[in-house]
Amino acid sequence: MGSMDFRDVERAVAVMLEVLGPHCEADWSVQAGPLEWDCRATAAHVAHDLLAYAGQVAARPADAYLPFDLAVRPQAGPREVLSVVEACGSLLAGALAAADPQMRAWHWGPCDVSGFAAMGVAETLLHTHDITQGLAVPWLPPAALSAAVLRRLFPDAPSGEPARVLLWCTGRGDLEGLSRVESWRWQAALSG
Repeated sequence: MGSMDFRDVERAVAVMLEVLGPHCEADWSVQAGPLEWDCRATAAHVAHDLLAYAGQVAARPADAYLPFDLAVRPQAGPREVLSVVEACGSLLAGALAAADPQMRAWHWGPCDVSGFAAMGVAETLLHTHDITQGLAVPWLPPAALSAAVLRRLFPDAPSGEPARVLLWCTGRGDLEGLSRVESWRWQAALSG
């Protein structure tokens, strides 16, 4: 099983900001790729998930998610929403960096530091891809980060170009010779 850490989260968030930052004047009310959300709501969702993961790592609950949500103000524009993503990514990276390597917290079972890092990276990369599709910006997630996510969250993934395989594993793309994925779940919790 692959190991990921706070530096991977920092890299993924930096990639998201680099890719989407130049497009903040575009219409973010368009649908984000295959999602039902628009681009702005999708970016806010990334911030929410990064913060939720940070909370889990910091509090280490054993059986549920902490009962809080992030609300991004409705008047916040794309640039401001990306700033919230950056802040929440920093919170997750900080929580991961400070966590004991043996830490376990709940995500549908006991999840370790590497699992929370991988989920943070996956949410960031996949939803950046969704947003770029909505904004008609050609982009694929970086190969090295995609490969690391596949090793940690999708250990049974087929071989191939990591970004394309990650998109396929999450129902966002096709791979030659394989049926399109209709339902999926990553394996963040540790078995044993």
